[in-house]
Amino acid sequence: MKKYLYALIAGLFLISSCQDILEDVNDNPNQITPEEIEARLFLTGALLANTSGQAGHLNRISGMYSGQLVGITSLYSNIYGYSLSTAESVGTWSRFYIGVVPNLRFIRERLPDDNLMQGITKVVEAHAIGTAASLFGDVPYSEIAGDIEDPAFDGQVTVLNAMIALLDDAISDLSAAPNASISEDIYFGGDGAKWLAAANTLQARYYMLMKNYPAALQAAQNGIADASGNMQHIPRGDPSVASGDKNLFWEILAGARTGDIGTADSYMIQLLDNSTAVYRGNAKTDETARLGYYTIDETSADNNLGIIEQFEPQNLVTYQENKLTLAEATIRGGNFAGALQHLNEYRAWLNGGGGLNANFSGMTHQYDAYVAADFDNGGMENADGISASDALLREIIEERYISGFGTFMPYDDARRIRVSDPSLGVPFPFNTNTATQHPERMPYSDDELNTNSNAPAEDPGIFTKTEVNRN
Repeated sequence: MKKYLYALIAGLFLISSCQDILEDVNDNPNQITPEEIEARLFLTGALLANTSGQAGHLNRISGMYSGQLVGITSLYSNIYGYSLSTAESVGTWSRFYIGVVPNLRFIRERLPDDNLMQGITKVVEAHAIGTAASLFGDVPYSEIAGDIEDPAFDGQVTVLNAMIALLDDAISDLSAAPNASISEDIYFGGDGAKWLAAANTLQARYYMLMKNYPAALQAAQNGIADASGNMQHIPRGDPSVASGDKNLFWEILAGARTGDIGTADSYMIQLLDNSTAVYRGNAKTDETARLGYYTIDETSADNNLGIIEQFEPQNLVTYQENKLTLAEATIRGGNFAGALQHLNEYRAWLNGGGGLNANFSGMTHQYDAYVAADFDNGGMENADGISASDALLREIIEERYISGFGTFMPYDDARRIRVSDPSLGVPFPFNTNTATQHPERMPYSDDELNTNSNAPAEDPGIFTKTEVNRN
């Protein structure tokens, strides 16, 4: 693993899934040294690198592999058919291991007494490396960003537990930190309370990956409590310029990938379309607005006014995830009434236009509260006669699937549910499609395989289950 420290200062580069945001940044290392730059100026670049890793190329691939997107032509068509090479992970891997971690650790080293910056940088590091562990399985962590040229690959569960411990440290730092105005913090502007909530939601995420539902419930109780606390990348580019800090999905359709990837007739779209046999609506649920908002027209970026409109924020860690984690962890703990309450509170938010932008919030939508009888045998949410608790769990997981679009949550859930609840009958391609194998991980970066002597001799393949999903 090559170790570089990049001064990724806001305004010096454009962020794009098809353009390496780190390219040529340090071509002349003798001109300026990192020590001559104010430490906090490294934060924006690290956050942009994190955004690109979380919401870029591999995220779109995960959407195809969880039935939300369709690869229509060219590269994405091949990947959609499970032809995924190690080259496709190079960008995401480098963003996390080169763009994020070294810069964050440099900030921590330079600002040891700044609790707010200590906490922020630990949350972002945990976000990046926790995502890497979720996507790839075993990854380097304990020996990275030091003097070791070829760091060892640590076990997936070991890394996830290390991220939970790092978030504990971040929570301690942030709990003792006053808010400050930090312009370089493009997520929360230095709002320590929002960073603190996001840290708890991330902890809940990693506990969910490991199926530790009681711990997930405890963490989520201190997580993001409303959508104003969502961690998002908010594009700030010039609307008169075709590229440069726009929604990353919009950018690829505005560029070389026009026509290559969209929602088409994906299973997610069928769930939202009342003309299909699998429409998830009922007397209490009308998905018309979300169908419009989530539909991606691959033929022209400018036709998209919803989830990938050029200035539409991209979700990273959200109220949506946190509230639905509360609901799922609660029903798994045997508390039907509590889980139903969480779900209904979330539906009330949807009913008020939550999760939509101004182009679609005025369209027809309806999310009335469910009652317990709706999940009884023969109720509107239990036509197949499973237990009421399983019917409620299924509805919560289905809502996570829809609301998590654009994040890794549907892909994470797909792999988790196939193992933990194979008989639940969730109606999307977790266990019901005709494929004999399902993607379980992303391939390691080609660069890492070729340069790290501790890397596997060859990638294990996308159908190999990672540690958290082997049982």
